[in-house]
Amino acid sequence: MIQKFAFEQTKIQGLIEVTPFRADDVRGYFTKDYSKEIFLEHGISHNLEEVFYTTSHRGVIRALHFQREKQQPKLVRCIHGHVFDVVVDLRKDSETFMQWLGFELSGENGREVLVPAGCAHGYLVLEESIVSYKCAEKFYGEYDDGIMWNDKDIHVEWPLARIGGPDHVILAEKDKNLQTFAEFMEIYGGF
Repeated sequence: MIQKFAFEQTKIQGLIEVTPFRADDVRGYFTKDYSKEIFLEHGISHNLEEVFYTTSHRGVIRALHFQREKQQPKLVRCIHGHVFDVVVDLRKDSETFMQWLGFELSGENGREVLVPAGCAHGYLVLEESIVSYKCAEKFYGEYDDGIMWNDKDIHVEWPLARIGGPDHVILAEKDKNLQTFAEFMEIYGGF
């Protein structure tokens, strides 16, 4: 079976759900999750600067991260395991400002999301996972920032019951100390 690339624009401008190319046979399957040429044919410019991976335990939340400057558009795919992936629009002139969308990304379904500049990104790990980030801008630690995962104004509806409830959330120290959305607006006023 061969599955060709498919691209679906979401209600958040520039946030695209991507179904990668996949060819299955008796050996297993072959996946191509990025092709500069095919993306350009569909009007999507995403020039890779760096690629990295995270390995996470069940219950980890990797907050709502972004870079304050030199924003980092990224193509995100769960290559093993299962995550509930979240993107929040922080672009003050966007029609979907402050809105979020959640996606089920797993090694099994193979789907990925193209996160545009000006959006925060995070995910809840539903089972031990490896997540790939194909970034169109380098990571700059001095610009690394984020918003609390449980911010009351954004109000992401994390499926915490699927990990046994909020007592099973695992957070890095840096994610425990992130700003609220109100603080982000007070300091930056959005992107």
